[in-house]
Amino acid sequence: MREQDLSRADGPHETFDGFFARERDAVLGLAFALTGDRGIAEDIVQDAFLEAFRKWDRVARYDQPGAWVRRVVANMSVSAFRRRRGELRMLTQLVARRDTGVVPELSPSTLAFWQAVRALPKRQAQVAALFYLEDRPIADIAQILQMAEGTVKKHLHDARKTLVHTLDLHEVTDERR
Repeated sequence: MREQDLSRADGPHETFDGFFARERDAVLGLAFALTGDRGIAEDIVQDAFLEAFRKWDRVARYDQPGAWVRRVVANMSVSAFRRRRGELRMLTQLVARRDTGVVPELSPSTLAFWQAVRALPKRQAQVAALFYLEDRPIADIAQILQMAEGTVKKHLHDARKTLVHTLDLHEVTDERR
């Protein structure tokens, strides 16, 4: 999907301040799920919202400006992962031990799940985070990540298969979507 597919031509749009206040916590949660590090997640979210602010005249006209900022966060998360691959493992353990404010303390099983998600190939991790953390339907994930719904389903299927094996779980099918 191209950016112009997200645009709308109707009248007044939301202010950036309102958009930021409404979306910040959820977008921070997504960035944290994808990176495993609150500091990196906060940097990514700050950069993504700064980019949205700079382009607000255009972004505000999108039907779902939140999808645009999530796509930016997902892409920045991949870049951050590549730059900090070794550092990420060590920092993930430290983040799990400290009070994280918006993101609650994680139980050992939840921490293991998100560590396993972060170990997935990046597109699978992005799809899994949007699906499980934000409970987004396949169509929304496809729009956010600019990929076909079938591709999202394939990434989610592959992610589930790997997670079931990695975490030694019994496969559960999700018929919600």
